[in-house]
Amino acid sequence: MRLSRVIETSAAVAATRSRLAKVDELARTLREAAGVTAREEDRASDDPPPGDTPPADLPPADRERLVRITADYLAGTLPQRTVGVGYRGLRDLPAPAEEPDLKVLEVDELLTRMAGLAGPGSAAARSAAVAALFGRATADEQRWLVGLITGELRQGASDGVLLPAVARAADVPETLVRRAVMLAGFTGPVAAAALLHGEEALAEIRLEVGRPLRPMLAGSEPDVPAALTHRRDPGTPVAVDTKVDGIRLQVHLDRAAEVPARLFTRSLDEITDRLPEVVDAILGLSADTAVLDGEVIALDPDGRPHPFQVTGARTASSAEPGTLAQRTPVTTFLFDVLHLDGRDLVDEPAHVRWSVLDELAPHLVVPRVVTSAEDEATAFFEQVLAAGHEGVVVKDPDAPYAAGRRGAGWVKVKPRRTADLVVVGVEWGSGRRSGKLSNIHLAARRPGTDELVMVGKTFKGMTDALLAWQTERFLALETHRDGYVVHVRPEQVVEIAYDAVQTSRRYPGGIALRFARVLRYRDDKGPDEADTLDDLR
Repeated sequence: MRLSRVIETSAAVAATRSRLAKVDELARTLREAAGVTAREEDRASDDPPPGDTPPADLPPADRERLVRITADYLAGTLPQRTVGVGYRGLRDLPAPAEEPDLKVLEVDELLTRMAGLAGPGSAAARSAAVAALFGRATADEQRWLVGLITGELRQGASDGVLLPAVARAADVPETLVRRAVMLAGFTGPVAAAALLHGEEALAEIRLEVGRPLRPMLAGSEPDVPAALTHRRDPGTPVAVDTKVDGIRLQVHLDRAAEVPARLFTRSLDEITDRLPEVVDAILGLSADTAVLDGEVIALDPDGRPHPFQVTGARTASSAEPGTLAQRTPVTTFLFDVLHLDGRDLVDEPAHVRWSVLDELAPHLVVPRVVTSAEDEATAFFEQVLAAGHEGVVVKDPDAPYAAGRRGAGWVKVKPRRTADLVVVGVEWGSGRRSGKLSNIHLAARRPGTDELVMVGKTFKGMTDALLAWQTERFLALETHRDGYVVHVRPEQVVEIAYDAVQTSRRYPGGIALRFARVLRYRDDKGPDEADTLDDLR
């Protein structure tokens, strides 16, 4: 299969607002990659271009890899995670090719080779590899590859449409696909299993210690009483966990492995070597195998949290990890256990998992109360805020671990209303901000379609350093200009605080944010994780 076919599909998916049309387009391409035809209307596209090997004629391993890579590419995911090339290495590209010739598998091979370059001479070799790859790419393919390599490829194929497309292409239940992706962490391997081996292969996908799974996510409410309305019964007890503003970590312990303790971020990137004190804390537990969910945060000598940037610097700094651990140690807080010594716990009720965690690591469990009383839950919320933490998460004791999805099982409460929105444009500043991109245009997702709808602007909460950063960032994302407005590719998520939502005739969503201000940019989130209009309402 040629790369141009994937790019054509990505463009078609991005161009339509119809969820059904997105699913159909993605499913058609996935079936094509697998070399199977499930529907009569696909038969016209069965024959590959001259010189291309039909997927069905590929060796089994290559055929499986083609489906996996195609699904990853449609999701905007780089299978290698990183290839050691940033924006600077992609500035001066060779002239594009006239005709599309690159194939999906050879692109993956070239990127894998690039990712493996290290040591003396690797920079020059990597530059040569970039020139060789991009010299064979058309203009459309070059743009797409830049987005893939930099991690900023946003093309409309979120889980909301890609997972149903996998199910449709393979003619298997969507619930089975979702569970398999939850446990496998990534869509590509699940797509290959579904299309080439069917339901039985999906059912065989289990939690695997050492392989990160998708983290459970929380819904949000403005206050504790609102969060408690999600209970099935007003008298049902809930757990109220302290919400610390740190780095979400998934911890995998396997004493028989070459690396016995491994740490993964919310986005499933491994950062084991950056946090040696966390590894030491986990190795001190009385368990042979475990998968744990938690958060790490830097605290001052009085036990109050440092600003998030201090904690975040522990994974972003190039300094020696041991030195950083002494200078700015982080504290580990655990709030869930998904596996312990051969026993998978993701389907167990939360109260069972908590009991297991309390026995395994009582000294690391996040501060929490279990109560059915609103006044007690609210008092704990106030206590958490007084200690300098971000808020609380109200949790259903009977809920399973619903990885990768938001629901009523977890509901976060913060003292201010916040939203994760997508920047779709920026205005040039004036006066002291002259020459800087200042006023950002904010958009939320329209439920069901993932269409981005503008809900306001803000230039509040920006330091000089942030203004300089966002000027460089958004100029790199620029698509075109309209007077003093720079329109950008909708790739950057920003966390916004606001006082209220008001009705508005100015914006197509019918609402606008009141007194919005920037809290931080969220590089760990993609636009498909931004809040919806319904979330704001």
